[in-house]
Amino acid sequence: MIQLKTMLNCIDNSGASIVECVANLRMKRHAKIDLTAHVLVSGDRIIVVVQKQRNFGEGSGPGGSSASTAAANKVRRGDIRHAIVVRTKKKLQRKDGMVVRFDDNACVLINKAGEPLGTRLTSEFPPM
Repeated sequence: MIQLKTMLNCIDNSGASIVECVANLRMKRHAKIDLTAHVLVSGDRIIVVVQKQRNFGEGSGPGGSSASTAAANKVRRGDIRHAIVVRTKKKLQRKDGMVVRFDDNACVLINKAGEPLGTRLTSEFPPM
């Protein structure tokens, strides 16, 4: 279940590693879930705050930073961004009877137009 203050893994290469959910924008209508609980599942659009920044390469350590590392990080710690939930730990039963459950909660950062900030996804996500 994803609700406010939930920590999610960011699975793209935008520069964020861990983000925190602070608001939900669009929530799909789910027949089996109580909508008063504000539970989010895969495909929902949320607003997140970047809590931990991902390190790219060896030059990004405490010793120094390189220009390529700065260019690779499109977001910084504390940035407020939009995201789409792609994996949830909560079990979700599909219409064909298959139950989908993942090991963690994950999201992909997007801009306000809905385009992803990163160019690659570093993990698998289910088809919607």
